[in-house]
Amino acid sequence: MVHRSCELSCRQWLAVFLVTALGCTWGCTLGCANALASPATDQVVANVKLPPGFKLSVYADNVPGARSLALGQQGTLFVGTRSGSVFAVSGRPTAAGTTRPVVRVLASNLNMPNGVAFRDGALYVAEIHRIIRYDNIESSLTQAPAPKVVRGDLPKDRHHGWRYVDFGPDGKLYVSIGAPCNVCNEPNYASISRMNPDGSGLEVFARGIRNSVGFTWHPTSRELWFTDNGRDFLGDDAPPCELNRAPHAGLDFGFPYCHGSNIKDPDFGKLGECSKMTPPVQQLGAHVAPLAVKFYTGDAFPAVYRGQAFIAEHGSWNRSEKSGYRLTTVKFDGNQAVAYAPFATGFHRGNQVFGRPVDLLMLEGGSMLVSDDAAGAIYRIDYTNTDVSK
Repeated sequence: MVHRSCELSCRQWLAVFLVTALGCTWGCTLGCANALASPATDQVVANVKLPPGFKLSVYADNVPGARSLALGQQGTLFVGTRSGSVFAVSGRPTAAGTTRPVVRVLASNLNMPNGVAFRDGALYVAEIHRIIRYDNIESSLTQAPAPKVVRGDLPKDRHHGWRYVDFGPDGKLYVSIGAPCNVCNEPNYASISRMNPDGSGLEVFARGIRNSVGFTWHPTSRELWFTDNGRDFLGDDAPPCELNRAPHAGLDFGFPYCHGSNIKDPDFGKLGECSKMTPPVQQLGAHVAPLAVKFYTGDAFPAVYRGQAFIAEHGSWNRSEKSGYRLTTVKFDGNQAVAYAPFATGFHRGNQVFGRPVDLLMLEGGSMLVSDDAAGAIYRIDYTNTDVSK
């Protein structure tokens, strides 16, 4: 039997193909109202469990392969994918109305455009080998302009080649450069780099990072925090994935010679000492594939969640029993992690997968959006209890 989420993906990609084949590569409406409505999102809503008072609803369920999220100044939600398309979801996400937003294919046939970021009216899209920019994009959703190349000399390897991008508080564009392997020692990889918005001044900010597909900045200290995916084939329960903190440039986080806080790599351990690298703030579950990390700065959730980090765990692929497929929280005392706990579970049941969380976006009203590349959807999480003091 074909899994329901696979059935959805096939139908959705057929729709994208037909839209493109009919000559509507740019700015076409994929659907509104119930177009491409999916039983896969019904499965997610029915199975995901949240703490009391929280509610998960479908914001848009016709966004095939939805990955990274960026919010425009006028409320357009931009969505990257690994399949070649970038979507624009019209309709302000902070609105409380019940009308489904319109989803448009903004661009197609790109080279795994996973990363999206928005700044000064422009949408920045990270393909594997380059970063491009669509100027004045929210005035051009039905006819996107030709992109301008910001930087065209990024590594071309597809293994861990999908990029995450975002603008830091220093005004620079940060980009992940994943290792082109499970574990190897290759120069110019395994890092987070940054550049000026025009692509100039590219420099490595942090090294020893196997594959980060999510980073953010602390709302108070403005320091960089990021997740990192641990290597494979050291067993079901090792090594841990990681949540890391980079208070300044120039730090080494251990890959490929050290994993977690002190696990020497069996092949590359001689290249460095675990005691000399920057250890993770929190060791996460092995193979959970942590992607997005965002701090909760709103006031709609109960006070206990304010200042906590939320992490989207995409889920394991090579573990005898699946792990991840959930949202988790990390609680802090200053910069020290004091608790790591599940928040939203039920994206899978045994070997049956309903959804895979990818990116998170905190809205002005205090709600949270979650992308899901398995079900091709964007969810919204709200706290529905009016008493938020607890």
